[in-house]
Amino acid sequence: MTAFVGVDVGTGSARAGVFDASGTLLASHAQDINMWREGDVAEQSSDDIWSAVCACVKTAVSVSGIAPDQVAGVGFDAACSMVVLDRDMRPLSISETRARERNVIVWMDHRAKGQAARINAQGHAVLDYVGGRISPEMQTPKLLWLKENMPDAFHAAGHFFDLPDYLTWAATASLTRSACTVTCKWTYLAHENRWDASYFNQIGLGDIAAEAFARIGQHIVPPGEAIGKGLTEAAAAEMGLRPGTPVGAALIDAHAGGIGTVGADPDAGPEQTMAYVFGTSACTMASSTKPHKVPGVWGPYYSAMVPGLWLSEGGQSAAGEAIAHLIRTHPARETAEALASEAGLSLQDYLSREVARRAPDISDAVHLAGRRLIVPDFLGNRAPFANPEATAVIAGLTLRSDVDDLIATYVAAITGIGYGLRQILEAQAEQGICPKAIAISGGAGRTATVKQLLADASGLPVLSTTTPEPVLLGAAMLGAVGARHFATLKDAMEEMSSIAERFSPAGAPPSGLHQARFEAFKILQAAEHYLGKALFG
Repeated sequence: MTAFVGVDVGTGSARAGVFDASGTLLASHAQDINMWREGDVAEQSSDDIWSAVCACVKTAVSVSGIAPDQVAGVGFDAACSMVVLDRDMRPLSISETRARERNVIVWMDHRAKGQAARINAQGHAVLDYVGGRISPEMQTPKLLWLKENMPDAFHAAGHFFDLPDYLTWAATASLTRSACTVTCKWTYLAHENRWDASYFNQIGLGDIAAEAFARIGQHIVPPGEAIGKGLTEAAAAEMGLRPGTPVGAALIDAHAGGIGTVGADPDAGPEQTMAYVFGTSACTMASSTKPHKVPGVWGPYYSAMVPGLWLSEGGQSAAGEAIAHLIRTHPARETAEALASEAGLSLQDYLSREVARRAPDISDAVHLAGRRLIVPDFLGNRAPFANPEATAVIAGLTLRSDVDDLIATYVAAITGIGYGLRQILEAQAEQGICPKAIAISGGAGRTATVKQLLADASGLPVLSTTTPEPVLLGAAMLGAVGARHFATLKDAMEEMSSIAERFSPAGAPPSGLHQARFEAFKILQAAEHYLGKALFG
């Protein structure tokens, strides 16, 4: 048997999955990773992440029963965090604590909000390819923050990696970067195969341009292209694999979820199927043959997900985390946890099951929310407003504090995320991007309850794929292409994924209620924006 390993590093854990050539999951394993979080700051350790990755791969391969020499390729994806190494390729602190192990600025870290605002005010043409406004989640604002606040660390750094590229470096010792990471998060112009030095000079990062971009990437390849000479002796030993095993150029985690899902419907393909990766945050990824500039939606990015296609990327900074936060802070949480424990379920799985029990036709579950309405912009609005200062709004609160009220909040949170998704779809439609379905992946969207409510709230069918781990599958596809088992990533997508279920939006009356809730959602969002302008200008 020929097998491929996919590795995914999210915000809170590393995971590895072993797949056969048809895309069947043979085994997987996960391990938590540490994070330091204080206010806008979120930091991690690259050594801790790499250790977790190796442990996950070794365990997953062992459990699968596959021999190491049957693993033909390895692929990586990860959250778009920034890893900083010194000139000896050792961790270099980016933390004001100066702790050496804290050398990763996590994607959700918003310390660079001020730098992002200044960059946006200067209005460079490069911003046309990040939706018109750069986000503090992206890397050039973070680089500028580091230069301005920790200049010694900035100048001592040997390399700045996006986390997916750090993983391929750790595995192969190659400094090659993926077109996905540098295009989506570092302002590389993949459609022109170049960095724009004038942008870096304008914003105050002329040092990077003067070095011919050596510290952020000079050799850039499409996702899936073979990196270096495959696994090094050291990396192979840590993973329990064969040295020289091919490694494909990496993807950002959301994009791996896209690769693992949007090719599953052979009658539609990636241009008619928008990826929706629903995890801690949520990402929407729409592919097209032509570039579409959508205000507030990142991109258009060339070959950043599917080689040869343009990508428009939206999403919500808080999605699964928004739901978890609302549940965690509800007064009925402990009662619900006890009920979940009795049923042998996680709290969210219990709530999902309870919603389905109370509303056998899940589309009727919107009535369980009553007048509860939630705008879940807890970490700002990523798209379509590109406003990192936005905050959440909750309406329809009463003095109730029982499990029924928690269920109302749970349903309102899911539908609120669905209305945010609908806003992105409408913004894209105005610029000619009109997908016919949404392919979902990510742990927060795994239940039928969530999928149906998202379909009803967004107005488009939601598709789920046969694999239980579409993000890991997308990473494994990179390994399959790197090993040349498939000639192209599109070939891997068609052969290794397929549709399992289709959740179509319900008709009236639920659609009428969702329309009313959506209009109220927009009013609440506008009120929050109005107050923000009054307070901060």
